[in-house]
Amino acid sequence: MHRALPLLLGMALVWPVHASTTPYAGAIGGISTLSADAGSSASANSLSLSAYSPKNGQALNLFAGVHLHDYFSLQLNYVWNRNQLIFNSTTSASNTFYQQARSSSQQAGVFDFLLYFRARKSWIRPYLGTGGGIIHLSSRQVRMLGSGGAPVLPPFTFSSTRPVFRSHVGMDIRLSSHLDFRYSFSEFIGKNDISKHLSPPAPRRLANFQNLFGFAYRF
Repeated sequence: MHRALPLLLGMALVWPVHASTTPYAGAIGGISTLSADAGSSASANSLSLSAYSPKNGQALNLFAGVHLHDYFSLQLNYVWNRNQLIFNSTTSASNTFYQQARSSSQQAGVFDFLLYFRARKSWIRPYLGTGGGIIHLSSRQVRMLGSGGAPVLPPFTFSSTRPVFRSHVGMDIRLSSHLDFRYSFSEFIGKNDISKHLSPPAPRRLANFQNLFGFAYRF
């Protein structure tokens, strides 16, 4: 994360510039909320249930981009978030169960296209953004909260790297000739490598919602 900020700022500074373009860079941080999931598996003699529940965590988005036009911009992002999870699993026939506390974190590199709804000279500029990239998820066990029988436990640590889609809305509020306050609400959607480690596995994709506040500096 500490190596990403100089890289992003450097890209903004060396981006080809002509009269109608404005490079910028900044940082926004806030709250990350992961979607929950649950699975079930039934047979003639038993019912197995599983679920994970996430807690809100921290998120950070470092970005660099260029305003190509009053209404269009391109942006490169490094996004990080951390969340705590509770895994639950039980099987009725064998009285087998476990409850496990885990941590998870995600790091993503995303390239975005931004569409603004007001001209660059406006003091408040709402926008809609969308893009894609690569996200790396890692998770590790924090502690066992309880267990009985011989449950099938997830690995102590697991990780994955996959493509991800991002959509976000927000606004830039001009504070000075070079500085904007930025608010963003974003959503990541991709494969769920948390759910597949439940027993039984759960079916939903993973969504990561982020409320972020910070600043953007126009060069």
